[in-house]
Amino acid sequence: MLNFPIRNTDPELMDNPNVDELVLEKVFQDINKSNRLLGGIQSTIKALESVIDVYPKESYTILDMGSGDGETLRQVVLWARRKGLIIECFGVDLSEKGLEIAAELSSDFPEIQYLKCDILSLHDDVITCDVLLCSLTMHHFSNHQIPIFLERFTQLAHVAVIINDLERSVLAFYLFKAFSAIFIKTEIARNDGAISIKSGFTKAELHAFSKNITTMKHDIQWKWAFRYVWVMTPKTANQNL
Repeated sequence: MLNFPIRNTDPELMDNPNVDELVLEKVFQDINKSNRLLGGIQSTIKALESVIDVYPKESYTILDMGSGDGETLRQVVLWARRKGLIIECFGVDLSEKGLEIAAELSSDFPEIQYLKCDILSLHDDVITCDVLLCSLTMHHFSNHQIPIFLERFTQLAHVAVIINDLERSVLAFYLFKAFSAIFIKTEIARNDGAISIKSGFTKAELHAFSKNITTMKHDIQWKWAFRYVWVMTPKTANQNL
């Protein structure tokens, strides 16, 4: 039986900038399929809806850190259109190929703009937002790097930070192996999905990170399938912001 007492530090194959763009596009398709079937993006949208219910505004600026091919933002925009909400969205990623794919796929989504930037170097003089999303991105970073960008996140977001990432679990690892054998076509997505789970988090680890962010209230909830949704809101936030 495998055991994952500490987080994996091996890089994922899709993080290699030399991955062919057509291959990367197919990997994103596999990731998006997995998120649809396992409810990943829907967990983020439900958390976003809860935040907006508490902090009503006429319009919202939403920033997605590690936006990949933009699927999360496109689903957020479709949700906002159904709700009649006015939103402006920004996707931030370091991958030029990923940003090119995202821009092409988002041609019918004028609400979305994409920016190339290193998460660890993004400051609030570049962009600020009401709600910052970070989905399946935090596990790409080391335990040393995570507090740095969490602090940046709290500086960038006026209303809330919503993090959606994987639980590090032996059961999740084996279930993903079975799932990927049926539903995932690309070897990179199969490989990286397994590595991602080994790079994920326990709830205790997330709580430990949260203790260093004393200006925020924290709500960390386990969601299907084997992920945590962590919502941070400022302790001094005014509901009429």
